[in-house]
Amino acid sequence: MRLTPRHLALAAAFTLAAGSAAAAGKTLIFCSEGSPAGFDPARYSTGTDFDASAETVFNRLTEFERGTTKVIPGLAEKWDVSADGLTYTFTLRKGVKFHTTPYFKPTRDFNADDVVFTFQRLIDKSTPFNKAAPAEYTYASDMGLDTNLVLVEKVDPYTVKMKLKSVDAAFIQNLAMPFASVQSAEYTDKLLKSGKANLINAEPIGTGPFIFRSYQKDAAIRYDGNPEYWRKGDVKLDKLIFAITPDASVRYQKLQKGECHVMAYPRPADLQAMQANPQLAVPSQAGFNLGWIAYNVKHKPLDKLEVRQALDMAINKKSIIDAVYQGAGQLATNPMPPTQWSYNKTLKDAPNDVAKAKALLAKAGFPNGFEITLWAMPVQRPYNPNAKLMAEMVQSDWAKIGVKAKIVTYEWGEYIKRAKSGEQDTMTIGWTGDNGDPDNWLGVNLSCDAVGGNNYSNWCYKPFDDLIVKARKLTNQAERSKLYEQSQVIFKEQVPFTPIAHSTIYQPVRKEVQDFKIGPFGLNAFYGVGLK
Repeated sequence: MRLTPRHLALAAAFTLAAGSAAAAGKTLIFCSEGSPAGFDPARYSTGTDFDASAETVFNRLTEFERGTTKVIPGLAEKWDVSADGLTYTFTLRKGVKFHTTPYFKPTRDFNADDVVFTFQRLIDKSTPFNKAAPAEYTYASDMGLDTNLVLVEKVDPYTVKMKLKSVDAAFIQNLAMPFASVQSAEYTDKLLKSGKANLINAEPIGTGPFIFRSYQKDAAIRYDGNPEYWRKGDVKLDKLIFAITPDASVRYQKLQKGECHVMAYPRPADLQAMQANPQLAVPSQAGFNLGWIAYNVKHKPLDKLEVRQALDMAINKKSIIDAVYQGAGQLATNPMPPTQWSYNKTLKDAPNDVAKAKALLAKAGFPNGFEITLWAMPVQRPYNPNAKLMAEMVQSDWAKIGVKAKIVTYEWGEYIKRAKSGEQDTMTIGWTGDNGDPDNWLGVNLSCDAVGGNNYSNWCYKPFDDLIVKARKLTNQAERSKLYEQSQVIFKEQVPFTPIAHSTIYQPVRKEVQDFKIGPFGLNAFYGVGLK
């Protein structure tokens, strides 16, 4: 039967009405903000995609303890690192089961073959599977993993050795990130032999706490709790439903009516009423995030520094923060949040100065301004609660210096896909940190490796890139921090994007939800979560 929003609402209402039922009948409904582009985490870089796949269906060799930045063992029980920091030997966990579904029944447990397949396809585009299902693994390439990881070797069924070309200080943290989710080599071999390799992105098989059941774009994703999950006690739900609801006001209405238990990304304007509602809890914490306006330097006239400086100077950040974040945002000056170690505290914004911005445009050869596109995200993200309003305010600010910006938007998956191909002139975008390391900001979003991936400015600047590449290869945090501080000075001078704000994260949940934790990296995890 086709699952409609009305069916979802009725099912949700029935579930909540039966809140005192046995644990086996407990269904949690999450009002999510958008449709995932797919279910193969290695292909993506957004929280919408990771929530629907990496945080539900999959596990990784190392993982972040839920609600913290602490790295703990995952599918690897332990690991050893060679004295030169280049060779990692992982001892794998035994007895871990892959999911059984109507489209796949595993004949063996998780082992070294799965790890080798998972990472080999990230670093070698010539593998048979990659030839059958061509894909861009942009997150791995943005981090330089595809060139730095030179060997993934099966030592025995439960031991894997990985060798790096050069030291990567954050390698263990990187392996805990969603893109490194471990796939089943047995399942992917079956797909390859049947000529259906692309189904890896539509019918996922993992070892995670929830088993994928069905997906209807723009409506719902359904999962079952995994009764064989290896981390005992972490699966407290019988079923999990993502009710895809792009409109924040509709998500709030559903939460109030009991049609969902948890909602993503509330509107700042609704927070006061939410906090006064006795049926809801609204925990919060400082966000590890940044929202910005990116300038595509491959498009003229954005290749000119004076033009970028003028656009940056024309934006009235304070007005945007007041209107868009409504008390839940802090002004941003750097390409990372102030809670990230190596943050350069000496940097200051250029003043909001219309006359000086006009003079810069005239110097660049545009005394009468020009026309560009300004892309506005169609969804709320932790770093931007209202991209449409932000874009309209930036449009108004730029009009004051003669720059006419046409606002453009697309469905979220299409927005990201087109942006990575470089169609945009300027765009609203942002980032929530994934692993607590500075390279996750400067490397992933601004490096030469990340052009065509998460570097939406398409900015490749050698003096900057040399610093962050060198920092990545050091193990001494103080030495790394100095290099990252220097790179932030260069960023500020060259203006590949304009940082706008860091936001506080608010997470509304119904009070019958037990032990939901706000993720420091902006993801929503439901393992360990229960219902009264």
